[in-house]
Amino acid sequence: MFRRMFTSTSRSVSLLSRLWNGSNGVLAGKHAEEKMISILRNRFPQAQLIEVTDVSGGCGAMFDINVVASEFKGLNTVKQHQIINKVLKEEIKDMHGLRIRTSIPQT
Repeated sequence: MFRRMFTSTSRSVSLLSRLWNGSNGVLAGKHAEEKMISILRNRFPQAQLIEVTDVSGGCGAMFDINVVASEFKGLNTVKQHQIINKVLKEEIKDMHGLRIRTSIPQT
């Protein structure tokens, strides 16, 4: 119980620290959006749509990601989201939350 409480408190302090003191090397806002879009473009070069939006007010704590790619064809939603999580593994480490939407293009 203490460990869980400590981990939760530690994450909250880290997030609040970023909000008050800046990103301290953590990409935030437009820079983070552009970096993640670039990473996703490399993984899904034929994607019809790739959107990354910082929905945390610019501090880089919460992102909304939307990817429409034919590479998802035949995969269930969980597998699609696992691919996104794997591709953005390093960037996700510094986030508080992430909302992922994936789909295949309509023909």
